[in-house]
Amino acid sequence: MDWAGRALEWLALGFVLALGLLALVVVLMFIIDRVQTSDAIRRNYPVIGRFRHLFTALGEFFRQYFFAMDREEMPFNRAQREWVNRASEGKGNTIAFGSTRNLNIPATPIFVNAAFPPLDNQFAATEPMLIGPYARQPYLAPSIFNISGMSFGAISRPAVEALSLGAAEAGIWLNTGEGALSPYHMKGKCDIVYQIGTAKYGVRDEHGNLSDDKLRAAAANPQVKMFELKLAQGAKPGKGGILPGAKVNAEIAEIRGIPIGQASHSPNRHKEVDDWEDLLDLIGHIREVTGKPVGFKTVVGAPEPFLDLFHAIRARGVESAPDFITIDGGEGGTGAAPMPLMDLVGMPIREAMLMVSNLRDACGLHDRIRLIASGKLVNPGDVAWAIAAGADFVTSARGFMFALGCIQALKCNRNTCPTGITTHDARLQKGLVVERKYKRVAAYARSVINEVETIAHSVGVAEPRLMRRRHVRIVQPDGSSKPMNEIYPRSDPLTTES
Repeated sequence: MDWAGRALEWLALGFVLALGLLALVVVLMFIIDRVQTSDAIRRNYPVIGRFRHLFTALGEFFRQYFFAMDREEMPFNRAQREWVNRASEGKGNTIAFGSTRNLNIPATPIFVNAAFPPLDNQFAATEPMLIGPYARQPYLAPSIFNISGMSFGAISRPAVEALSLGAAEAGIWLNTGEGALSPYHMKGKCDIVYQIGTAKYGVRDEHGNLSDDKLRAAAANPQVKMFELKLAQGAKPGKGGILPGAKVNAEIAEIRGIPIGQASHSPNRHKEVDDWEDLLDLIGHIREVTGKPVGFKTVVGAPEPFLDLFHAIRARGVESAPDFITIDGGEGGTGAAPMPLMDLVGMPIREAMLMVSNLRDACGLHDRIRLIASGKLVNPGDVAWAIAAGADFVTSARGFMFALGCIQALKCNRNTCPTGITTHDARLQKGLVVERKYKRVAAYARSVINEVETIAHSVGVAEPRLMRRRHVRIVQPDGSSKPMNEIYPRSDPLTTES
């Protein structure tokens, strides 16, 4: 029994020492908190004041997993994320007992089912759509739902590779984002939209100007189907970015065409574009040099600028028009942006798409300029609404991030993304297994497209793009609903809208 007694003695001694050490730590923390001058709570309530910061940090976690209802969270609620997760796994998305969606919330869209919908063998399959009829190499885009711009650098190498492979398997396009075309975007041999940001990464000369030679080299890649000039994005309209020198390693420098180890600034706009006339000149130049369709991405602030654009196109001739316009809603996402811009600047996609579509069609450019909707559109209902509102295509970034495994940890700007998507920490990237995740990307895209076609079938049309505003009712403040075409009527007599 001596050994048991000794063990108890040692255990007791260890306990006393631990208590003594804990008391010492508490005393030191008390002194530090009382002396410091930066935090009033800790100064007035030493030690226990520290718990406020702990609970604040943990609050985000507890709200997400324990307290928030399925449809309460922002920017994406649990019901949205779980739908994407099930779709990415190829699981059925049927539910039981009834919807948890509150249909009395104003602005909620409700699709109008046909009294006598087509039979099941008359399925509303998506048809390819031509973009860029005046380009030497127009693009016959096969899918209504595609991957929005995410740069290599903003997201990790395995994330880009998984998106590329998934896009190829699903038959959709992948936008490079403004960080230029990397080898990882080409991994799956998918269709690519080359985005040209204000810093012109990948197609710039040593002075930061647009290089025709590099444009031709990019266009020579058969995977590159279109070029997109980025004027603005929803999360930070009117603001450029800074790529810190510490992030500009040899690989990033080579891909983007910038010096190694030096900070790189993206201007808040293209310096050679002062007005719509300049923009049309630049679009025409890039289209002539590359032979590929060219469009631009922007955020809507008011109708007048777009009316000016469409009038300028009419004056020049329809061949001068951009081949597509990507409308990003003010609710769009990014890795990092100032809160005032993310919260307060830029029109939401649900208003912007209706406005631009009306103006385009009123100016007779419905069949010339394709509209692409972007900004928080991740579920089939979102995509179907956008098409009924006037979009020809929908692109999503965050939806595909969820497909990659994003848990909405809101750490995109800290290089600590726990799922390996937005971090360059090699240890964290190991969690993103490309061979597994690209299957999820493809399954998610196919599920969205299939269920949009299901909605189109239910409302009684033969193809998703035949959905019109009359097929959607919008919930009003009094709980009733009105047809969307009555709330937002078309003014173009050439359309079938009434």
